[in-house]
Amino acid sequence: MNAKPGTRDLPLIERLPSVRGRLTENAPLDRVTWFRVGGPAEVLFKPADREDLIDFMKAKPAEVPVMVLGVGSNLLVRDGGVPGVVLRLGRAFVDLTPEPGSVLSAGAGALDINVAKAAQLAGIAGLEFFCGVPGTLGGALRMNAGAYEKETRDVLIEAEAVDGQGEVHRVCAADLAMSYRHSGAPQDWIFLSARLQGEPGEPEVIAGRMEAIQRQREESQPIRTRTGGSTFKNPPGHKAWQLIDKAGCRGMTRGGAQVSEKHCNFLINQGGASAADIEGLGEEVRRRVKETSGIALEWEIKRVGVEGGQVKGGAS
Repeated sequence: MNAKPGTRDLPLIERLPSVRGRLTENAPLDRVTWFRVGGPAEVLFKPADREDLIDFMKAKPAEVPVMVLGVGSNLLVRDGGVPGVVLRLGRAFVDLTPEPGSVLSAGAGALDINVAKAAQLAGIAGLEFFCGVPGTLGGALRMNAGAYEKETRDVLIEAEAVDGQGEVHRVCAADLAMSYRHSGAPQDWIFLSARLQGEPGEPEVIAGRMEAIQRQREESQPIRTRTGGSTFKNPPGHKAWQLIDKAGCRGMTRGGAQVSEKHCNFLINQGGASAADIEGLGEEVRRRVKETSGIALEWEIKRVGVEGGQVKGGAS
């Protein structure tokens, strides 16, 4: 649906179709992202269910952008906030149902750790790695998330998504052209659900593997700090953290942001950091790695929104 003449001057929330879920204007996002920084969403939409979301996508003005926000784990929201609609999938999108043949059907709003737990309880092995992936299944599908030598594409049978015009697509893993931390799905697709293939296993054995993954993650990563997970992708043949360490960036700070001492491919908010502090620190890390190794690191964390506010200080 295109905007009617004169309606573009109205506040966005007044130009959106009616919904059964909730629309919130100027909704704070800093409290829901792991970094605990960033400006507000122009409008936050929490659909009542699958049909509510599909109807909204069909009826919204075509020029209004929609961005999906999971649990904000792999995300940096800039200080000026996010224009358009930010979508959060609630309880109607978290169903986890075992199927015959060691298959798990999962809603895109389900936490990755809950995907792993549901599989374990059902005696489905092979999905344990999800307990080491922060975020939701929708985000895992979007970026082919992985951990501990396994990726989402390795277990994906098929996925369901709705596009920007409200059309629903069901695709197999090959259709998504997944590669390292990347999915070939169109940018306007919003994942709704997926079916994941595991293999028969003993719940107790699966639980032991999950405990080992979580213990290793706890020991090697600063997961109890305000962080966004791995900051940069591993370049082919290299580990990002090693390149960062060799460039002398471990512990480097900018404003309230710091390169983690524990794992230097993690940026952390020490308290009081702005999004500009964190992004600026990340860019300085990229500059120093490029200078020392000749390798250009690519951001793994998704940076969204508009700039607002200033970097508080130089890197040190």
